Amino acid sequence: MTLAELKASALKDAVPPKSLSLEAKALWLIKKGEWDAAHQIAQDMETPIGSWLHALLHLIEGDLSNARYWFIEAGRPVRKPAQIDELWDEIAAEVQ
Repeated sequence: MTLAELKASALKDAVPPKSLSLEAKALWLIKKGEWDAAHQIAQDMETPIGSWLHALLHLIEGDLSNARYWFIEAGRPVRKPAQIDELWDEIAAEVQ
C-alpha cells in the first residue's frame, strides 16, 4: 500500500486494511484520529520506529517534552507541532 493509499484509507474506511503492518496500522489510526489505539500499538513496539511513532503521538497531543524524549529514543530530529503532517508522511514513507 502506498503512502497515498494509506492516507486515503484512513480518511474513508471504517477499519484499517488487514494487510497493514503494526507500524502502518498505527499511522492509519493516527490519521483516523484514534490516538489511544495508536498509542497502545506504539507503546508495545520496542523499536526505533515505535519510538518515532510515539514521538508523533505526543507531538499531536501537545506534550512537547515527552515528544522530545521519544524523538531522542528514536534517533530522529525533534519536530514542532507545525510539522505533524509532514512527519506522518515521512514515517509512512519509511514503513511502506
